[in-house]
Order: sequence, then C-alpha cells, then structure tokens
Amino acid sequence: MRSVNSPAIRIRRTRASGLEMHALFMGESPDAAIPTYVLVHGLGMSGRYMMPTAELLAAHGRVVVPDLPGFGGSEKPSRALTIPELADGLAAWMAAHDLPPSVLIGNSLGAQVIADLAVRHPHFVERAVLVAPTVDPGARRVSTQTLRLLADALREPLRLYPIALGDYFRAGFRRSWRTLRHALVDPIVEKLPSVACPVLIVRGGRDPIVPQGWVEQAAGLIPDVRLVTFPEAAHAVNFNSPGRLVEEILRFQGR
Repeated sequence: MRSVNSPAIRIRRTRASGLEMHALFMGESPDAAIPTYVLVHGLGMSGRYMMPTAELLAAHGRVVVPDLPGFGGSEKPSRALTIPELADGLAAWMAAHDLPPSVLIGNSLGAQVIADLAVRHPHFVERAVLVAPTVDPGARRVSTQTLRLLADALREPLRLYPIALGDYFRAGFRRSWRTLRHALVDPIVEKLPSVACPVLIVRGGRDPIVPQGWVEQAAGLIPDVRLVTFPEAAHAVNFNSPGRLVEEILRFQGR
C-alpha cells in the first residue's frame, strides 16, 4: 500500500518500434539539473515490483518505470523477444520520450537488457546499476535456474508473492519460458568489457540465483565498476531492500 507521502504517479502508453509500451512516471519534470532514473524489471515481471525503489528515488529526480514489450501492461509481440530485441525496444521507447542519458537500474534479466543497451545504445546510459545481474555462466540450464528461483522465492518477502504470481500469469508461461531461454544464451560476459559508463553491481548475500563468484567475475570485466553486497538480501534487492539500494545509488552518483 502506498503512503500518503508517495509521489504522484502518471501512467503513459507510448508506441515505439510498432508496440505500445506502458510506463509509470514520477518525480520532477525534465530538467538538465536533475537525474532521470529508468528502472527495468526482470523475467516474467512488470515494473510493479520496482516501485519500492522507484518511490524513494522520486525524491531525487525524475523516475520512469516501463514494462518491457510482452510484459506487464505493455503490448505483447507475436513471439518472445531476445535480450538485444528487448534492449532495442527500450531504446526506441526512451527515444520516443526524448529521455536524456539516464541512470538505468535493472534487476536480474533487466540487468542483461541494460548491459546490452549500454553497449549498443550508449548515448542513453549515463550510469548503469545492475542489481543481481543474470546469468551466471556456470548455470546456463533451465533446470538449474528453475531450482534457484524456487529457492529464492522462500527468501523473499511474502508481499512479493501476489505481485510475482499476477505478473507471471499476465505474461504467460510460454513467453516467460522462451524469454528465459533467450536469457540463458545471452553472452553478457562478452558484452561487459565494452560497457563504457560507470557501473554499480549490487547483490544480495542470500541470493541463490546470482552467486558471489559470478558478480565478482562480472565486476572484473567492467572498466569502471563498483561492487556492493547486502548480506541479508535475496534476489529482488529493489523490492526487499529499497532504502539501502537507493542509498548506494546516490552514493554511486556522488550525491
């Protein structure tokens, strides 16, 4: 439930690359003096579970929470899109809104989309925050990822369950399954060395999906990077630890 002090939310539906995308806008009007934050959700989800972080960030700039094509309130393409196609859709949507270079914040698969965006559409990305970035190269099997996801579900707040179940049902099992297959073959390890912007990687210490060894490997591939671990957090740091995440983002920005 949103508090009386929650920022005003504006809902916008915009056509980009032939698809209508749903997004929530909060915070200040466009101004070069304030940052723009774009929050990108993970597999099967919508931007709804990014809202605890988004509402806190709205006190510090303009915040935009889009639903990627095929998920949440956005239009569903005829097939599940690959990671580069999702990044292209996000880029087209940002261009449609004339967004400036922004702080991109993505959880899980959303971090993969941002990494691809930062390499192929770098003019949109001022800084990147990769929260529990997937996929661990040592675990590129559907069965392994499914077991890890189930283990994580037991560690997340109960209030995440109805959001996740509703979003997965809305996206559909087939689309989520095929998007997972695309995520598993996405060569993020090959992309990270080409990410030129400053990067913050955040991992929850109780995250069974994203091992510490993997985020350390990822950090070692990025030219300008900072790695932070929240010992008590699980995979959805943006939902289970929003206050601390926002503190780290602001510190990362030097604010």
